[in-house]
Amino acid sequence: MLVVMQAQATEEQVRAVCKKIEAHGLRPHSIPGAQRTAIGITGNQGLVEIGLEEMPGVQEVIQVSKPYKLVSRDVKQDNTVIRFSAPKGGEIGIGGTELAIIAGPCSVESREQAFAIAECVHRAGVRFFRAGAYKPRTSPYSFQGLGLEGLQILAEIRERYGLKIVTEAIDHESLDLVEEHADVIQIGARNMQNFSLLKRAGRAKKPVLLKRGIAATLEEFLMAAEYVMSEGNYNIILCERGVRTFVDHSRNTLDLSVVPAVQRLSHLPIIVDPSHGTGQRTKVTPLSRAAIAVGADGLIVEVHNDPDRALSDGPQSLYPDQFEELMSELRQIASVLHRSIPPQSAQSQRPQTAAVR
Repeated sequence: MLVVMQAQATEEQVRAVCKKIEAHGLRPHSIPGAQRTAIGITGNQGLVEIGLEEMPGVQEVIQVSKPYKLVSRDVKQDNTVIRFSAPKGGEIGIGGTELAIIAGPCSVESREQAFAIAECVHRAGVRFFRAGAYKPRTSPYSFQGLGLEGLQILAEIRERYGLKIVTEAIDHESLDLVEEHADVIQIGARNMQNFSLLKRAGRAKKPVLLKRGIAATLEEFLMAAEYVMSEGNYNIILCERGVRTFVDHSRNTLDLSVVPAVQRLSHLPIIVDPSHGTGQRTKVTPLSRAAIAVGADGLIVEVHNDPDRALSDGPQSLYPDQFEELMSELRQIASVLHRSIPPQSAQSQRPQTAAVR
């Protein structure tokens, strides 16, 4: 069920509607839009009569037929933009006219390695740094990440370069630590339907980057986001990262058709991960170009200064010079779509000994 408030409805009127919904044992979700505020109602098992239509400020009450309610455009017609404060004032966002490029290594391997790559992507104009401190690996004998030490290194990178940190949580314990040290909590493909973890992410105070599962349908993908939103966290970034098919020329099949499909059904921003979507360095650049051309709100790309020696995902990681060239190409594509990518950083410095001790 969805309550659509009038454009001139006051905050007091919105609060009064929410209180009446709560009085019936249901949960209200107030989601402001550019022209109106919509209040989603969850907790009902079917049609309920609350008598909201005649309350002051209410324009109409709509029965939402889709299984996903809060992520739907029925609740919010205008696009959601996830906003962050910029290091020197102002703000940056994911979902607006400026495309969000999230770049960095698959995992934090050492302080020296992480800082070297952070310097590279910052110089290229990136505002978001990605790297894993916790790594869910297929083999129990593979590198599992540095854990808390990795998170502390990422926090240092944010302090040094002003980059927003995106990193994965794999369970409740790691999510507590990621929420404390990072700016965006990533829920990986393996955990897209870990409903307990999704609910915990929904109670977090940080935005959530939710990756599509390796065999998830569009509805299952959106329903996973609904789990997060139903707990009160409305700052969600969806991420297409490839699905498992019969092909053998790439690790996964990157489903770029899901981008316009999501944008038709949901107000949430969606980005694309061409690194995991292909698993091969030679395919990352062309699929990155295609993702921006098809309308994605950004990319999450793996970059490594020495991929041949990377402890995880080296074959799909771009070299720094390849990444800088990609950024230049993406700026040209973005301009055609009336969107933008930040320019190269004029103030970035080469790594100093003190910075990578």
